[in-house]
Amino acid sequence: MVKKHCRGEACLIRYADDFVCAFQYREDAERFYKALGKRLEKFGLALSADKTRVIPFSRHITPGKTSFGFLGFEFRWGKDRGGKAHLKRRTSRKKLRVSLRRFTEWCKKNRHLKTRVLFKRLNAKLRGYYNYYGVHGNFAGLKQFYDGAMRILFKWLNRRSHRRSYNWTGFKEMLDHFEVEQPRIVGRPKTRRSASTV
Repeated sequence: MVKKHCRGEACLIRYADDFVCAFQYREDAERFYKALGKRLEKFGLALSADKTRVIPFSRHITPGKTSFGFLGFEFRWGKDRGGKAHLKRRTSRKKLRVSLRRFTEWCKKNRHLKTRVLFKRLNAKLRGYYNYYGVHGNFAGLKQFYDGAMRILFKWLNRRSHRRSYNWTGFKEMLDHFEVEQPRIVGRPKTRRSASTV
């Protein structure tokens, strides 16, 4: 319905009720943006001013000059090892801060648990985080979360009693003993296959 009114290419990327629309030409994007607002008004809905905008996003713009957030990721253009323009995803800075804040609250509430139980639950939390954010190219984001989470855990485990329970060396040995989940990429990048003609 939309594509036939566009001068260039157009596509929609959707996840649940969130979506990103990409257009080859800015005028197509702006026309769609205006039409979408009017369309939603017919159903008593409105676009969120905080989440909705038209932005330039092209590999021809200087890498690092344009980016956008979607579902906890920051999308931006960069270069691969061969120097070619490459779409990159990383954990958004805001979501990383929120995740570490939530982890702090979790440590406060669960530090009293038996060590074996605590680390079993910790591993479940880490696996869940890696399953969501463990996309190709985001290892640095996973490592940043892991390092921050371990510093927080170290702090709160040392507050279980009036005496300091662990030094950093002993703490790292305990992480090894309980086989704490290390950062890892879960999803493999999708490779395009050229269509063969018969």
